[in-house]
Amino acid sequence: MKISANIIKVGNILKHKEKLLEVLNTSIIKPGKGGAFIQVEMRDIQSGTKFNERWRTSDNVDKISVEELESTFLYLENDIVTLMNNQNFEQISCSTNLLYGKEKLLEDGMKLILVMVGEQITKIKFPKNIKVEIKNADAVVKGQTASSSYKNAITTNGIKIMVPPHIKEGEKIFINSDDLSYVEKAKE
Repeated sequence: MKISANIIKVGNILKHKEKLLEVLNTSIIKPGKGGAFIQVEMRDIQSGTKFNERWRTSDNVDKISVEELESTFLYLENDIVTLMNNQNFEQISCSTNLLYGKEKLLEDGMKLILVMVGEQITKIKFPKNIKVEIKNADAVVKGQTASSSYKNAITTNGIKIMVPPHIKEGEKIFINSDDLSYVEKAKE
């Protein structure tokens, strides 16, 4: 489906130069002279390579319609992720490349969303916030103010993150699945 370049949104799947591309970032630039244009950062779904493209805001681009399928994580073996389709309970296997290095976030029975273009899986979406347990946290440095300082911590599944000084070993917290940043302390 053709859409105007100025309405491209993050997360859209575009077809450009015979490739399926996921939009990662957009910015509209209005130079002092001439017409406005949009700068789009995209990732090739097949190879995972990132690149930028510029279009005039009046240009048309091909947006691909996608279908989202609810699934449950079953297991990870070698470079293959096995999931279960929540509608018909069939097993689906796909490459770990679609996780983009977030394999450590996977837990048995985790609900995931598969983004499909036709029969092809183009992306695996994690829940927005994921609960993890702190395995190891640095000691608090005396004199740090709580509002601006963070310390290093490692979760039980091996993820290195920055947390506020009040977080201790053994506590459970929520992290953002997109950038692995601290969100909040989990309530018991």
